[in-house]
Amino acid sequence: MKLIVIGGVAAGMSAASKLRRMDRDAQIAVYEKGSFLSYGACGLPYYVSGENDDYTKMIARTKEQFESMGMEIFLKHEVVKVVPEKKQVMVRDLESNRMFLDGYDKLMVATGTYPIVPPFSGRELDNIHVLKTLEDGIGLKEIASQPEIRNVVIVGGGYIGIEVAEAMGHLGKNIRVIELSDRIMRTFDKEITDLAEKELVRQGVQLNLNEKVVGFIGTGKVEGVQTDKGTYQADLVLLSLGVRPATGFLEGSGIALSENGAVIIDREMRTNIEGIYSAGDCALVYNKVMEENSYIPLGTNANKCGRLAGANIAGSHLKYIGTLGSAAIKVFDLEMARTGMSEEDAKNLKIEYTTVFVESADHPGYYPNQTPIWIKLICEKRTRRILGAQAVGNKGVVLRIDIFAVAIHANMSADDLGMADLCYAPPFAGVWDAVHIACNAVK
Repeated sequence: MKLIVIGGVAAGMSAASKLRRMDRDAQIAVYEKGSFLSYGACGLPYYVSGENDDYTKMIARTKEQFESMGMEIFLKHEVVKVVPEKKQVMVRDLESNRMFLDGYDKLMVATGTYPIVPPFSGRELDNIHVLKTLEDGIGLKEIASQPEIRNVVIVGGGYIGIEVAEAMGHLGKNIRVIELSDRIMRTFDKEITDLAEKELVRQGVQLNLNEKVVGFIGTGKVEGVQTDKGTYQADLVLLSLGVRPATGFLEGSGIALSENGAVIIDREMRTNIEGIYSAGDCALVYNKVMEENSYIPLGTNANKCGRLAGANIAGSHLKYIGTLGSAAIKVFDLEMARTGMSEEDAKNLKIEYTTVFVESADHPGYYPNQTPIWIKLICEKRTRRILGAQAVGNKGVVLRIDIFAVAIHANMSADDLGMADLCYAPPFAGVWDAVHIACNAVK
């Protein structure tokens, strides 16, 4: 049996590795458009900031290590077409521009995403960047470390944009974030993002909300960003306007795609065409709490679903139990985390829900350095089942949201979790933990 894997970062290499462990005789060929395999792209902002000074630390396994496992690895090779009726892919060698065909018995599509870059005027100027691949990170770090780069403008206030704002803060830059919406990081509810915005301003970040970028100005290199409200000096611009599934090459293949271009898969990672599987940021994923497929491009989902795809390619029939969209971000001195539904999700699904937003603390005040934690819960009104949780604070936030993720996974109510036997010791938590306090405040 021969497997071709298209895309060699998270889901693709998880699938290839799992298949190799289960089937020592399978032929495995991997086509990766970039220069690197199997790296943690979530670490890129911390490489740009210098908190990690060696990009190779983000690489889980090298090309040579995968080849030693008996895989054929082709870097800088782009699959441009899939022909399921012939079980073939058309491949372009990006260095020689040579095109060739390769045949498969089974196919894994794990091409991830590409960054959205609108056709702004002046987009061709130097020092306008995106941060998606390891190559992007290496290039951005090199430019950002130059002393003449003082004014950095970040277009987009999502996860990557805010993480890069913090990275540029570490480098001592003047930072401006321009966001079209009325607030940043809209996967969080407003109570949480309000506190994050205050922290950004406190750290010297200039936050321009409800503002639309229309173009860039400069001669050769970018010198300014033009919006519908003004012009701002810029030596470096980062575009962080979201991503789209990198599935354009599947046009005409018959593989079913969703409205946004993501591959439609079932809970075994199977597409609508037998023998073709998909996972990761290029595909939909089953959302456990919403009980439907969602588009949630996160590395956690990519690695888990890739592993399941590999097992199923080998002959298993394992189903993904589902994602909750759990995610976390550090915003200078704050931690933020979320899991399950937001209040907006509950509204859109027409669920009768109740919410609570409470301020608690990471440990008792009689132990030094107590810090506040704000928690928001979204619960089903009738049963008080926890549907979603979000929190923000200086420390101890992310692991508490992990508790809520397990509770949502297990269909627990706020009453159940409000009496759960959590650890208590003054350096870590009160006798009533912040988790208990939030749950017991649910009406």
